[in-house]
Amino acid sequence: MIDLSNQTPFASGSNRHCYRHPSYPDRCLKVIRPDNIEARYHRQPTLKKLLGKKRLNDNLQEIEAHEQTVIQHLLMQGQDDVVWAHLPRFYGQTVTVQGPANESEFLTNPEGGAAETFEHYLARAGFDETAEALVQEFTDWLQRTGILTRNLLPHNLVLGVRNEKLRLFLVDGLGAPLIPSLLSTNRNWRLHYIDRRIRRFYKRIEWETSGREEPWELSQKL
Repeated sequence: MIDLSNQTPFASGSNRHCYRHPSYPDRCLKVIRPDNIEARYHRQPTLKKLLGKKRLNDNLQEIEAHEQTVIQHLLMQGQDDVVWAHLPRFYGQTVTVQGPANESEFLTNPEGGAAETFEHYLARAGFDETAEALVQEFTDWLQRTGILTRNLLPHNLVLGVRNEKLRLFLVDGLGAPLIPSLLSTNRNWRLHYIDRRIRRFYKRIEWETSGREEPWELSQKL
């Protein structure tokens, strides 16, 4: 069993801590912050509480997201490189002293450190030619594969290097809510759903790079 108590996370979100794997430096471990799940659960309306705490567990949702039909179909066809072109390779769940951890590829920057978030890049360099080309490649991949995501947020993407090539990788937000997932068997509806995610992504980039003059909740409406 892996003990991460002596390690400092290289990244932390509101729901998970991310650690470098102590035995495999090319992998990382995402550990749930159980205190946050409890807090989120108690803030839920009564009806939503009836749905339980499982839906608030980002690790379980991530596992389910990797099981979506399109990803599994591509993997069964041997198209692994297509699936992982813009996703960190996923190795399933690992037991740690801190609880179950999702194990995935550790994406690096050109110097070998943790990959920079797209949010940080936009704040530093703006939506320049490099960012525009990376986003175009990423969104083309989404449309070509039909892989479902939630809303695309710059802090959930990183600029990682693989095989000496810089590209965008989605490290959080894979998968779709229940209803869109059920409807996604219809190809036209799936493409419509992905197109809306992409258009909203561009609006988010515009909001991120224009000073965030109004709340995102108002800016995001399509």
